[in-house]
Amino acid sequence: MEFISTRKKKKVKDNKSIYLRAYLIYFSFVIIMIVVVVKTIMLQFEGRSEVFTTNDGVQEKMPTRTVKRIPRRGEILDANYNPMITSVSFYDIHMDPTVIDQKLFDEGINELSQGLSEMYPTRSASEWERYIRSARSSKKRYLLIKRKATIEEKKELANLPIFNKGRLKGGLIDSEETIVRKRPHGELLKRTLGYYRAPDRKAGELRVGIEGAFNDYLAGEYGEEIEQKYGNGWKKTGQIIRESVEGANVVTSIDLEIQEVAHTELERQLRNQDAKHGSVIVMDVKTGFVKAIASLTKASDGNYYETFNHAIGTKEVPGSTFKLASLMALLEDGKVNITDEVNASGEYHFYNNVMTDHDGGYGKITIKQAFEKSSNVFTKIVHNAYKGNKESFVNRLRSFGLADSLGLDIKGEVKPTMYYPSHPNWSGISLPWMAVGYEVQQTPLQTLAFYNAVANNGKFVKPQFVQEIRRGQEVIKKFEPIVLRERICKESTIRTLKSCLEGVMINGTGRALKSSYFSIAGKTGTARILNADNTYGDKGSYKYQASFVGYFPADEPMYSCIVVISEPKSDIYGARVSGTVFSAIANKVYASTLKYHEAINEKKQRLEEAPVSKDGNRTDLEKVLRTFKVPHTIHNDGEWLSTTKQEKSIDLEPRYIGDKTVPNVVGMSAKDAVFLIEKTGMRAKVIGYGAVVTQSIPAGTKVSNNTVVLTLK
Repeated sequence: MEFISTRKKKKVKDNKSIYLRAYLIYFSFVIIMIVVVVKTIMLQFEGRSEVFTTNDGVQEKMPTRTVKRIPRRGEILDANYNPMITSVSFYDIHMDPTVIDQKLFDEGINELSQGLSEMYPTRSASEWERYIRSARSSKKRYLLIKRKATIEEKKELANLPIFNKGRLKGGLIDSEETIVRKRPHGELLKRTLGYYRAPDRKAGELRVGIEGAFNDYLAGEYGEEIEQKYGNGWKKTGQIIRESVEGANVVTSIDLEIQEVAHTELERQLRNQDAKHGSVIVMDVKTGFVKAIASLTKASDGNYYETFNHAIGTKEVPGSTFKLASLMALLEDGKVNITDEVNASGEYHFYNNVMTDHDGGYGKITIKQAFEKSSNVFTKIVHNAYKGNKESFVNRLRSFGLADSLGLDIKGEVKPTMYYPSHPNWSGISLPWMAVGYEVQQTPLQTLAFYNAVANNGKFVKPQFVQEIRRGQEVIKKFEPIVLRERICKESTIRTLKSCLEGVMINGTGRALKSSYFSIAGKTGTARILNADNTYGDKGSYKYQASFVGYFPADEPMYSCIVVISEPKSDIYGARVSGTVFSAIANKVYASTLKYHEAINEKKQRLEEAPVSKDGNRTDLEKVLRTFKVPHTIHNDGEWLSTTKQEKSIDLEPRYIGDKTVPNVVGMSAKDAVFLIEKTGMRAKVIGYGAVVTQSIPAGTKVSNNTVVLTLK
C-alpha cells in the first residue's frame, strides 16, 4: 500500500511538472505574439529606426514610418477643356546643412547665399550665409528656406550652387508638398462647381456641386511613402513605396464663353434692379447638357455672390410662364382650339377672390392672343374646362413631368410642389390659380426643362452638367443624353405651342426683344411672391419675381434659356427685367456660333497662278508645296534651295551655303536664316517680319565674332 501511494505521489508530481512546462510554453508564445503586435503598431505609428552617421562620425538613430501618399485631385474642365478647378502644388523647402561636405560648403556658400538673396530678398546675401552657417554649427537638420514655394521656385532652387548636388550631398529637402484647389475664374460657377469635404471627428462627409458629386473620379488612389522623424516632427523623405494614382479629370458641359456672358449680364441687371437674387441657365436643346448656369445673391456689402444655387435649389411660383403647361393640357384634352374666342374682361371672380389683368382687359380675343398677351383669362378658361373634374387637370400636368424631380447628379434639387384636390391645402381657387402659375412651385431649372421639351419636339431630356471623365487622353466614361419622357404630348400640340411662343415675341409681351438676326420663341412671367411671414402683405409692399424662358433660334432650336430675378425694385415685368438678359445672352451665343453664319470665302475660286515662296530647306519646301498642291520643279540636288516664281509653278535651284563663310540668307524666313547664321558660330539679330531682304555682313565674308543684323520685310 505504501508502494502504491508513493507511485501515485510521483505520478501527480510528474503531471504538475508537465502542466508547468506547458503553461510556460503557452505564455511564452502569448508574450511573443504581443511583442510582434506592439512592434507592428510601433512601426506604423512611431516608425522604425535607421542608423546613420553624422559628419562627426557619431551614429544616431532616425525613426521612419510608412504613410499614405496623397494623389493629386483631377481637374474640372469646361466643354473646351479649359480648367475651372485645378490643383496647384506648393512646397515647403528645407535644408539639411549637416550632410554637406566641408569643402563643398566652403566653396559654394557665398554663391548659394547670393542666389537665395536674389530669389528671396527679405534677407541679404550675408544674412542668408549667417543663417545657414548658424544652423550648420548647431547641427540643425531641418532649416526652413521657403514656405509654399511654387514648382518654378523649386526648380530654380535646385539649380543653385550646393543645392544642385541633390538631397544627400547638397542638403536640399523639398518633399513637403501641399496641393491647393484653385478656381482660375473666381466667383464664376462657384456653387455649381462646389467642393468636397471628407468626414472628420467634427462633421460627416459633405458633397457640394460637381466637385462633390464626382469626387470618386476626382480623388484618385492613395500611394505609400516613407517619413523620417526629426526633432520637430515627421518629415517626408522622398522614398516612395507605391506611387499614388492621380484623379481623373471631369469634363463638364459648361461653355466658359457663354458662362461669362450669362454671369455678367445677370449681375448687371441685378445691380440695375437692386434685386435680392437671380438665376440664369442655358441648356442644349437636343442633349440637355447645361452650357451655363449662374445664381447670384445680394450680400450685406451690396455686391452679388454665388452663395446659394437658386437655379436648382429654390422653388417659387412660376407665374405666367406656367401658362404654357395649362395651354398644353387644354389642347391635349381637346378642351379648346387656339382660335376660340374668349372675353378677356380684365377681372375674373372666384368666390371672394379676384384675378386681374395688369392692362385692364383686352376684350374679345382668341386663346392664342390671350397667351401672347399673357392674359389671366386663363383662370377662367381652365376653371370652366375642368371644374367638374379637377383631378384630370392635375393628372394631365403630372403626365408632362411637372411634378417630378429631375434627378440631377449634383445635390440640392428640391421637388416641385403640385397638390391634388384631396390635399388639405387645396381650396376653391386652387384650380384657376394653378392655371396661371400659382399654388404650384418649381425651380428655374425644372421650368426650363419643360420648355426645352417643347423646343425638342416633345422629347423631355434630363439636364446634365458633365459630358465625360478623362484620365490623360483616355475617355474612361462618356455621358450620353438621358431621355426622361420620349414624348410629353402630341406632335400637333407641340406645333401649336411653338407658334404661340413665337407669337409672344412678334405680337405679345416679348415683342420688344425681337432680334433682327434670328428668331426667338419664349414666354414672359411676373409672379407675386410671399413674404417671410407667408403673406403677400399690403399692396404697396408686394414682392415680385420676374422671369423669361424660351429658346432660339425659333425655327431650328439650339439653346433654351431661362432668366429669373427675384424682388426687383425698379421694374417687375418679365420682358423688361429678365428678357433683356435673355436677349443679351442669345445675341452673344448667336454671334459666336459659326453654324449660323455663312463662310466669307466659301465661293472664292482657287488661284491659278503660283504663289510667292520664300527660300529655305528642301524638305520643308517640298512638304509645303505638295500639301498645297503647288506645281514645282527642283533643278539639281541640294539641302538649301532658292525659289523662283513662274506663271503657274515654282522653280527651285540649289543654294550654296559655305561652312567657314557667312551664308547668303536673303529671301529666307527668320527661322532658317537664324539657324544658318548661328550654325557658323556667329550671332544673329532680327528686325521686322517676313522674309530676309538684307543682311549686315555680306555673304561669303569670313566668319567672325560679329553679329549679323537681318532685316525682314
